[in-house]
Amino acid sequence: MADLKLAKLPDRTPVKLTIAMMPELHAALTEYAALYVQTYGREEPVAELIPAMLEAFLESDRMFVRSRAARK
Repeated sequence: MADLKLAKLPDRTPVKLTIAMMPELHAALTEYAALYVQTYGREEPVAELIPAMLEAFLESDRMFVRSRAARK
C-alpha cells in the first residue's frame, strides 16, 4: 500500500464526562457565556464552552506542554 500524504486521523470519538462544581463556578461560567454572546454575537451553551476553555488552558500551560512533548 502506498504512503499517503495525510496520516491516519486520530480517534475523534467524543468522551462524555460528568462533573460536579460549586455554585460560584457555575455562576462564573454562566457569566462567561453571556460575555461570549456579547463579544461574538453567538450563543453557546456552557457545556460547549468548557471543552474549549480546558483545551486553551492546557495549551497555555508551558510546563505541561514541555512535559508532553518530552514524552513523545
